Amino acid sequence: MQAYSEAYLGDVVENQGKLFDFVVHNYPDKDTADFIQAYMNSKTRKSIDEGQAYVNTMDHSELWNYFCKTEGFALQKGDSMKGFVPDWIGEFYAYYQWYYNIPSSEVVKIVPIEYLIKAYGGLHDLDLELAVKKVGNRLKTTNIE
Repeated sequence: MQAYSEAYLGDVVENQGKLFDFVVHNYPDKDTADFIQAYMNSKTRKSIDEGQAYVNTMDHSELWNYFCKTEGFALQKGDSMKGFVPDWIGEFYAYYQWYYNIPSSEVVKIVPIEYLIKAYGGLHDLDLELAVKKVGNRLKTTNIE
């Protein structure tokens, strides 16, 4: 059983990808990985995990404002990700969370950001569901979960 209604899935996946990309492009001197980690462990993301319509239907800019206000979040100085990597990571994490129905805070432990950065070259051209299944299968066979 998936985390919430499939009716929200496309929007959640797209908006999370756009959110991560938004941070990279608007704050190029800030630590993208720190933001992603904080976001995936936030109450905001937990609301999405639980299928709360109010948050699940926000676009990326509404989500950014809601996240910063709700969490009192401030970006940290550091390295920004490059290219399409952050958008893809956002989409991957959103789909992975939905597909396996596990908390987003667990997703970033099971599939660390660093792993996705390294695996991007081999996974980003795949259909998103296939990429999620490949990573899920890899983790099961190596007992990382």
